[in-house]
Amino acid sequence: MTGATAAARPATGPAREPAPVAGPAGELEALLDARPDVFSAERSGELDRAEELPADACALLDAFGLPAYYVPAEAGGRLDDHELLFHLLRTVAVRDLTVAVAHGKTYLGAIPVWVAGDPGQARRLGARITDGARVSWALTEPGHGADLLAGEVSARPADGGYRLDGVKWPINNATAGSHLCVLARTDEAGGPRGHSFFLVDKAELPAGSHRPLPKARTHGIRGADISGIAFEGARVPASALVGREGGGAETALLGLQLTRTVCASLSAGAAEHALRLAVRFAGERVIQDRPLIERPNVRAVLARAAGALAAVEAAGIVGARAVHGLTGEMSVISAVVKALAPTLTDRMLGDLAELLGSRAFLTREYASGAFQKLQRDHRVVGIFDGSTVVARNALINQFPRLVRGHAAGSRDVAGLAVTARAGTPPGELDWARLSLVSRTGCSVVQGLRPALDAAAKGAVTKGGAALEGAEPLVGGVLAAVDAVHGRMAAIRPSARPDIEAFEVAADYELCFAAASCLHLWAAGAADGSADGALWLRAALRHLLEGLGRAPDPDPADDERIAGLLARAVAEGRPLSPFRGDQDGERT
Repeated sequence: MTGATAAARPATGPAREPAPVAGPAGELEALLDARPDVFSAERSGELDRAEELPADACALLDAFGLPAYYVPAEAGGRLDDHELLFHLLRTVAVRDLTVAVAHGKTYLGAIPVWVAGDPGQARRLGARITDGARVSWALTEPGHGADLLAGEVSARPADGGYRLDGVKWPINNATAGSHLCVLARTDEAGGPRGHSFFLVDKAELPAGSHRPLPKARTHGIRGADISGIAFEGARVPASALVGREGGGAETALLGLQLTRTVCASLSAGAAEHALRLAVRFAGERVIQDRPLIERPNVRAVLARAAGALAAVEAAGIVGARAVHGLTGEMSVISAVVKALAPTLTDRMLGDLAELLGSRAFLTREYASGAFQKLQRDHRVVGIFDGSTVVARNALINQFPRLVRGHAAGSRDVAGLAVTARAGTPPGELDWARLSLVSRTGCSVVQGLRPALDAAAKGAVTKGGAALEGAEPLVGGVLAAVDAVHGRMAAIRPSARPDIEAFEVAADYELCFAAASCLHLWAAGAADGSADGALWLRAALRHLLEGLGRAPDPDPADDERIAGLLARAVAEGRPLSPFRGDQDGERT
């Protein structure tokens, strides 16, 4: 086959050497590529084995100015586009997931202040973050897991402020961070209105009123600071209260709608890193005088992985842009993206591990153990910010609204247009539009058929061209969307949904990913060439397999995709058709 056997870079080289991309993400790529002493498989492996925080890598990201993209523009930062934040963190994650987790945690930690803090509080914290302060989100406690309302850390009135007592664990950046957003019980009775957030500067706490808890030893992200903090009569001023007293649970749920979408950037980065390693291996590994990549079964594995990567990235980009365009629907969209991206990526990593064989488990010999490290690292993404079960439970709670919205064909036309035009400025985020429930359902899924009708009529030339050859797959997606909503309608609301409800939620996620791919293509936000159509078919084929509607195999597509992957790896080009930061002006 042509191109599939192209020589790849040595396995010990950098995880990714992409072609130049304009804009902040391209600038960050260029900086990280120029520092192989900091971002290399060898260095990452050493730090992982030592369970050491990647301080030099974090310092390099600080020097680039990445913390400013964690701070909204109105608070003095550069965050005015969550799609750009997706690409920036993905750029880090594709090289070392531990670094992305350790550094990006500040965005998650500060989110209660962006959601509910007063303008002065937000500006003060924004200034500290842009200067390099690390912020931890102190939500979880020993023995309570995801049950935030069971939290026992208390905040009682004292001397015109509050006294904090109790333990937060395990939380990221608890020891290395300088600030924490602490969810504490302000009403002894607890309940939905019994908790509040406090922005705590550890440097301002009285001596002896807090102590760090030891770093937890973890299977993956071994270098991240997963530890805890114990408060013992820690006095904080009244100004430390974030939002209104009793509003902590609501603030946490609204904040999760943004942080959950950011997690998709971690999955997309890990997925591309793994696929690059697998393609490189398949091109180099020769058995019986033939590289593995020439074998049909190997090409099929790589094509499925390419489809999974495209689906994860499409859903992640749509989720990030929906923060701006479909803000009121984020209670649904964030839950879907958070459950989908890690699940698809973990399955993809499992398939690629079988292809790599023993090299997927060796800690030093192949690419300095990069694959086994990223596979271990990524397993934690499914737990972050509410596990997959928690996210799916949140989705199940909104099944009735989604069913009604689908039946009525309701959608936010203007918001969906903004969401689908990846790579363009998404407009200002109105934080007040975040809502605990989506009154309009999910426009991404509900608006799919009208968007495809418009593309078929030539309303978007580039999108229409990209859909050529994918018509049977598109028909399969539309049929699956209808069928899944039929199953959703048959599920009765319950405080404790049964396993069938969770299975239907998982299928809805696949429908959302397929809809995301098709919206991006129909809007002309992806490669509209013949190669772009190939990527679209790979993604839809992979998602339909997950929905139990597997189309007939297409060995010709598998061969072409394997060739594209081999050339992209050899030439340092992207493995995905979605590159929203191609234009520095994002126009």
